[in-house]
Amino acid sequence: MSTPDTPATGASEQEAPVCYRHPDREAHIRCQRCDRRICPDCMRPASVGFQCPSCVHEGSRETRSGRTAYGGQRSGNPALTSQVLIAINVVVWVAILATGGAGSRLVDYLALRPSSSYLGVVYPQFASVSQGDVWQLLTSMFTHVAIWHIGFNMLALWTLGPQLELAIGRTRFLAVYLISGLAGSATVLWFSTPYGQTLGASGAIFGLMGAMLVVAIKVHGDVRGMLTWIGVNFVITFMFVRMISWQGHLGGFIGGLLLGTVIVYAPRTNRTLWQTGGIVAVALLVLVTTGTRVAVLA
Repeated sequence: MSTPDTPATGASEQEAPVCYRHPDREAHIRCQRCDRRICPDCMRPASVGFQCPSCVHEGSRETRSGRTAYGGQRSGNPALTSQVLIAINVVVWVAILATGGAGSRLVDYLALRPSSSYLGVVYPQFASVSQGDVWQLLTSMFTHVAIWHIGFNMLALWTLGPQLELAIGRTRFLAVYLISGLAGSATVLWFSTPYGQTLGASGAIFGLMGAMLVVAIKVHGDVRGMLTWIGVNFVITFMFVRMISWQGHLGGFIGGLLLGTVIVYAPRTNRTLWQTGGIVAVALLVLVTTGTRVAVLA
């Protein structure tokens, strides 16, 4: 006759997770800020999920001191930086239109052209990075010709910019914008047609998308809308690959992901030091890859 199996005496059972503040209580919810487990008595409602009392206190202290959740100086007007960037782009665009549009000499000086050589023939009259016009790596980020191009980029900047600056502060926002744009330029140098021209703020805009995605993941927000928007933009990029620089978009996006990770996931102890070191490391990586490619093109 068979008998039902019974567990051996003293068999260990998997321990239930407990609250970090009350080790005698089970806890199945994590604080959205520090990711530690908290029991119902320690759960404090936040904009997304719950936070523990320690993080609520820390957040209040940072708010009183004018700091964002990631250590940046809180902006009095989070839209101001984006408005200034938009104004610079519009001024450059108007100057290009007033001097001939696509045929303007300004486009030749400001847009990114890796090399002045075409099919083995050098055209020194055309400005290019290989000829020493390295400013194009930066100025191309503020150069547009078509109204749909500048319209789309500035609308995206107007939408994303204030949100990201509110989350990480003005200085870190500018670092993400400019270094992501340079990462896009570096990718163009390596993988685009050397004689072709690339222009537009799209690399920097895709960098903002990458950084915002990291922020959304960090706060355990619903990232489906962000992923959908990013996916649609990449689909459009590769559908019109003859008109749109996938190199600039991809390079800028990767740059934004790296910078967002450095800023958002930096340890809270000596956070500014960790963030500064990480941002400098990403910037140096971009500069080294750029310099290496320029040496080859020259």
